[in-house]
Amino acid sequence: MARGLTKSFGGTRVLTGIDLTVPTGSLLALLGPNGSGKTTTVRILTTLLAPDGGTATVAGHDVTREGRQVRRAIGLTSQQATVDALLTGRENLELFAGLYHLGRRPARRRAEELLERFDLTGAAGRRAGTYSGGMRRRLDLAASMVSAPPILFLDEPTTGLDPRSRAELWSVIRELLATGTTILLTTQYLEEADQLADRVVVINGGRVVADDSPAALKRQVGRERLALRPARPADLPRAGATLQGAHVDPEAGELTLALQGPDHLRHALNVLDGAGIPVERVELRTPTMDDVFFELTATATGALA
Repeated sequence: MARGLTKSFGGTRVLTGIDLTVPTGSLLALLGPNGSGKTTTVRILTTLLAPDGGTATVAGHDVTREGRQVRRAIGLTSQQATVDALLTGRENLELFAGLYHLGRRPARRRAEELLERFDLTGAAGRRAGTYSGGMRRRLDLAASMVSAPPILFLDEPTTGLDPRSRAELWSVIRELLATGTTILLTTQYLEEADQLADRVVVINGGRVVADDSPAALKRQVGRERLALRPARPADLPRAGATLQGAHVDPEAGELTLALQGPDHLRHALNVLDGAGIPVERVELRTPTMDDVFFELTATATGALA
């Protein structure tokens, strides 16, 4: 639980009063643009950084006054893998177990349990440096679970993974939730939050601008979306600038905007036609987490359009 967390670096205020509550056994996804304060929040909650103001407790312990107790109750998987590339998968887990003072035999036993749980038994004797990206992330997650912590912080754990590896890690996260682990997840992938989270908190400008379930946030956006694909890909930036409120997605080669009424589609097509931009495809869609994120972070105030 966090109340009124603030943090500045030099003259830049990164957090301006963050409030968070993560119910036991649930997954809360923390979303926000780059630089919005997601990682700073995680670093404070994991005792790696002291807040300037506000209070936070993890597992009932104050993060500033009871850091040792907090660290005993949590596991952390950061954006960069922390495993040693020169050690085997088994050696990495035994090393982490040793850091928790498990003793040699218990350390070996715990390493074997985790290798099996994270489907790494077949690669246990290989150096971690030879693992695929997905395997290394699973090993990193296994290392954070050596002490069987009740609370897990995952800071963008699937960044850089291919879709198959990402789906495999999602499956592991669901298994952890099923066993009662409480998880705070930061992610760049909005589908990930939609698939995994019980609740989503969106921060923008160092403050919380939304806190609800994925379904409720999509209902809040409410309106159907128009998706328009220009016939000429080179026209996409100009089309986005021509239509007010449009969100350009270069990867999909399309732009989307909230449907304002029954005549909005005809109006949008007329505007693009007048600008000499032919449209190849038109589609109506229900709101997605991408739409939620865009509308919540599109303005400095974070207010819904």
